[in-house]
Amino acid sequence: FAAERDRIRTDRERRAREMVARLRDLGVPVEWRRVAALAAGGAVGRPHVARAMVELGVVPDVAGAFTAEWIGHDGRAYVPKYALDPGRVIALVRDAGGVSVIAHPRASAHGMSQPDELLEELAAAGLTGVEVDHPDQPESKRRALRDLARALRLVTTGSSDYHGDNKFVRLAAETTSREAYEALAAQATGATPIRR
Repeated sequence: FAAERDRIRTDRERRAREMVARLRDLGVPVEWRRVAALAAGGAVGRPHVARAMVELGVVPDVAGAFTAEWIGHDGRAYVPKYALDPGRVIALVRDAGGVSVIAHPRASAHGMSQPDELLEELAAAGLTGVEVDHPDQPESKRRALRDLARALRLVTTGSSDYHGDNKFVRLAAETTSREAYEALAAQATGATPIRR
C-alpha cells in the first residue's frame, strides 16, 4: 500500500511537469518553478498548472483551463495520471486494515459518471462505501445512488470535495453522518475510531 501510495504521489509531479512542457510547446510560457511555488510544498496537480495559466492571462479562471483546449480530460496539454486497477486498490486498502469509499461516482462536472455495473463489481471486490452527498451530484443522482448503495450494502458518505482555494467549493458544504463514519470505522481493522 505504502509503495503504491508513494508512486502515485511522485507521479503527480511527473504529470504536472509534462503538462507544463506541452503547454510550452503550445506557446504558453508556463514556468515549472511557478507551478511548484503555487503548490506551496504540497502535492502538485492540475489546479496549480491552471492557476499559473490564469496568472499569465491565458484563461480567465481556473475552470477555463480544464477544457479540451488545455488541460481538461483529453485536452491538448492533458497528461494521463498513473492509476491502479480499482479492484487492486480495494484489496491493498483492505489488507492494510482500511476501508474504501468511491468518490463522487455521478459527479456531472467531472464527465466520468461510473455505471451501476462498475459499482456492483467494486462492491463484490470489497468496496465499503460510496460518496453520495457531493456538491456536483444532483438530488436525482443522489437518490439513485442511495438506492444502489442500500442494495449493495454500501455505506453512504458525503464530502465537499474541498481542495483549498483551487476550487470554488465551501469547506464542509457536504459531510458524512456520524452513523456512516461509525459504520466505516467498525469495518476497519487497522484504525481506532475517533471519539468525542
